[in-house]
Amino acid sequence: MSILSGKKILLGISGGIAAYKTANLVRLFIKAGADVKVVMTPASKDFVTPLTLSTLSKNPVYSTFFNEEEIVTQNGEQVKLNPQWNNHVELALWADFMVIAPATANTLSKMVNGNCDNLLIATYLSAKCPVYFAPAMDLDMYKHPSTIHSFNTLKMFGNIIIPAETGELASGLSGEGRMAEPENIVAFIENDILSNLPLKGKKVLITAGPTYEAIDPVRFIGNHSSGKMGFDIANSAKKYGAEVILITGPTNQKIDGVKLIRVVSGEEMYASCHHFFENVDVAICAAAVADYKPKFVAEQKIKKTDEAFTIELEKTKDILASLGKIKKNQFLIGFALETENEIENAKLKIQKKNLDLIVLNSLQDEGAGFGKSTNKVTFIDKNFFVEPKELKTKELVAEDIIQKVLSHYEKNS
Repeated sequence: MSILSGKKILLGISGGIAAYKTANLVRLFIKAGADVKVVMTPASKDFVTPLTLSTLSKNPVYSTFFNEEEIVTQNGEQVKLNPQWNNHVELALWADFMVIAPATANTLSKMVNGNCDNLLIATYLSAKCPVYFAPAMDLDMYKHPSTIHSFNTLKMFGNIIIPAETGELASGLSGEGRMAEPENIVAFIENDILSNLPLKGKKVLITAGPTYEAIDPVRFIGNHSSGKMGFDIANSAKKYGAEVILITGPTNQKIDGVKLIRVVSGEEMYASCHHFFENVDVAICAAAVADYKPKFVAEQKIKKTDEAFTIELEKTKDILASLGKIKKNQFLIGFALETENEIENAKLKIQKKNLDLIVLNSLQDEGAGFGKSTNKVTFIDKNFFVEPKELKTKELVAEDIIQKVLSHYEKNS
């Protein structure tokens, strides 16, 4: 899955022949999972129509500060709609990223000097998000000192240039100045975002969900874990650029963009964790692994005959403790679900299992526990520093956990 999935991209189009390529650029952004809005200069509409871009983006296209009064038919009668202001500040604050492509020499100069004579420049000047620009012009214009000055000044402003490519130009000449192809623009932005994410290059192993321990071919011992907490942690780690390996027991949760390993039993989860653990930087064991399993598994369905039925149980392997024993430089996080003496029991687990951090859940807290969209946790680190958190959505708890990972690497960098 693309790092652009779920991102809001504001595409600014200025009046160069390369504007015809923006239809494909919008399509590629949409394909990557982004939400796209388009702002055009009036001149750009000579090269690509707002209707095309609106159809592809599934959003209105903006090109003027206000829409002229319009007469429409409603319930068989003609109704006059008042002029409507297009709020450039609102557009700018909506975006996670702004991309100006093509960026003509004229538009670049206006960006540098704040010459705010169209909606695109007004929106650019209001943008708080990262701004990418893809120059497009003839080779002599591209090499002109004024253009070089624009490039350098915009980079000094913090804007990011997507270098022009070499090829056939509208003038009939061949050389540098051709706007980067849409596929290359998308790849450039993806790579730039990834290269600046704090967990880029880190591998994170996460476990999630319950395990099912078979009694016979149709029955099992399990628990009520939905797996949501582990999946939310995986999504948060992925957002910060980590390569995520998610090992999950049976669950209906879904995720993209991670290496997903589905298992059923605690034994399968144990084997998968040990297969990957040596080569990861972080392990977060959020799965609710069964503590016991049937000592003997019936090959056929057990018939209901006697009034009472006894199953002999044996302990399952302690995945977290086993990882703690072989831990080298990995940052190891465990979860604890307690109903009494929570803090004391959690501290004992930190020592016994060689953890760097434990995330304590309590079933005593309303809104916490299995099957809920919220959780209330307490962080306890290996130095026994206790940090209680308020009730939050599991997505925000996941964010807090990944922030602990980020803090660990900041302290050790």
